[in-house]
Amino acid sequence: MSSTPPDTDHALAYPEPPASPLWHRHGPPVRPLTPEQQRRNREVLALAQRTPRPRSPRTTKALTEAC
Repeated sequence: MSSTPPDTDHALAYPEPPASPLWHRHGPPVRPLTPEQQRRNREVLALAQRTPRPRSPRTTKALTEAC
């Protein structure tokens, strides 16, 4: 049996600092989304996940300089 202490995760050695007061919401409660807003959000999310981001076109000057 080894006399050395077991390895510990030093990232968890200190407690997490308290949350910023900006994270705490003050004021009236948030209104829930309407079914129409939920549907629209689902459509936009699905569209964003399936379409690739457009690539900027390369100019012919950049192509000739690369050779």
